[in-house]
Amino acid sequence: MSTEIKVPTLPESIADALVVTWRKAEGDAVSRDEVLVEIETDKVVLEVPAEKDGVLGKIIEGEGTTVTAHQVIGTIETADAAGKASAVAAADAAEKTAAESAGTASTAAAASASSSDGAKIDVKVPTLPESIADALIVKWHKAEGDAVSRDEILVDVETDKVVLEVPAAASGVLASIVEAEGETVAAHQVIGIIAEGAAAPAATASSASADTASDNDGETGGQTSPSVRKVMAKHGLTADQIVGTGKNGRITKEDVEKAAASVKSDAASAASTSSSASSTPAPAAAASSSSAAMDLPAGDRTERRVPMTRLRKRIAERLLEASQTTAMLTTFNEVNMQGFIDFRSQYKDLFEKTHGVKLGFMSIFIKAATEALKRYPDINASIDGDDIVYHGFCDVGVAVSSERGLVVPVLRNTENMSLADMEKGISEYAAKARDGKLGIDEMTGGTFTVSNGGVFGSMMSTPILNPPQSAILGMHATQQRPIAENGEVVIRPMMYVALSYDHRIVDGKGAVGFLKTIKEIVEEPARVVFDL
Repeated sequence: MSTEIKVPTLPESIADALVVTWRKAEGDAVSRDEVLVEIETDKVVLEVPAEKDGVLGKIIEGEGTTVTAHQVIGTIETADAAGKASAVAAADAAEKTAAESAGTASTAAAASASSSDGAKIDVKVPTLPESIADALIVKWHKAEGDAVSRDEILVDVETDKVVLEVPAAASGVLASIVEAEGETVAAHQVIGIIAEGAAAPAATASSASADTASDNDGETGGQTSPSVRKVMAKHGLTADQIVGTGKNGRITKEDVEKAAASVKSDAASAASTSSSASSTPAPAAAASSSSAAMDLPAGDRTERRVPMTRLRKRIAERLLEASQTTAMLTTFNEVNMQGFIDFRSQYKDLFEKTHGVKLGFMSIFIKAATEALKRYPDINASIDGDDIVYHGFCDVGVAVSSERGLVVPVLRNTENMSLADMEKGISEYAAKARDGKLGIDEMTGGTFTVSNGGVFGSMMSTPILNPPQSAILGMHATQQRPIAENGEVVIRPMMYVALSYDHRIVDGKGAVGFLKTIKEIVEEPARVVFDL
């Protein structure tokens, strides 16, 4: 007897959905209320459970298929059909096992054999943030056969916005890596298997090391993963040229880069020595030395193609969306920083001693922006369809540069924060961004953004909006410039500031007034103290 598996009722206004992940394969046994498949809409991921015990008979709609409400996407077989399906599945499994046995025994097989009495625990992709359909496996911190401890980080999974760390659910051995680095995966997808309670025997580890070394086209030395071998090939290195610093002598990407740098340095030194030894060096020899140091042979036109990270792709999409869907305009002003610099010099030591954090430029600009947002609510609003949403709070995003790209964590309720609170928040976010530890909740929901290109030396720019926000403030480098002050030409530390805004919701008068308010507060910090 067959029972149909149907797409559940979809949320209002949602016409169709996407089959994301089947958690069971055809022929697998299923239990009543066990989740069989995940279906994603524009807003949520729906889990479809089994209505009864049995065997998953047929998957009608595979992963990646678009489906509608109540559509039949699979069947559950019961009674005799289940037995038949189980027999077929068992035969397939036996055939697969026999095929695997004929090949060279892998580290995973050794780990599984040593842990036959332990339970197998799936390593799964965690729940992804709302609106995120899939993720990328960036780095496995463990190799097959490695011992793992409960809560130890096994793998890093990157989404469009954050890197998620996947910990071990139990102690044991990483028996199998199902999805390797660089693979795209979905929420709750199985990417590895832990043999609970198992240990990694020294003999097995030694055997795995020997097998890995023999797989490297005759290379000797420490173990290497496929991604590391790719980097080695790029630099033209072999394992015997590299000292592995990883576990059990495993070669890491950092080891390869270090060895490559050493080879370049040696080549440059050799070329230099050779050039010096000749009393009349030819121009070609000098060029050769220079080329060796630059790793660009004379006449060689090299190119390097690397895939975009998911974060960089998302940044590109957002920036393009902002330029194509908003009526963006930028207005400028300049700020005499002398007043705040004097204020900061007077109180910076006491400020740091009292609050344990240094007083920088960002906090005064965020404070000034918060006060300006109160006076110009259009700039703290956003467009939602045909409606304008006015926010009764100020959540200010702070653009932070990281190795992965630009991220914008959000300071919540800045209208209730002191300068010290802001500086502490900025410092904490900067550290998290550097370590890739920012959470998705820390980067969503901002009503306004402040970006400081001045830290990189930018003199002037037109920052791009961060939709659905209606404006963004750009700070720039402070430079000594001559200005007219009380009828005299004096030298003052000046900064250009820019406000990009969506002209659909913000008028020019409001934008100019907003920047003027920021200018007044930064130039005279006492205005914040006296609420002026």
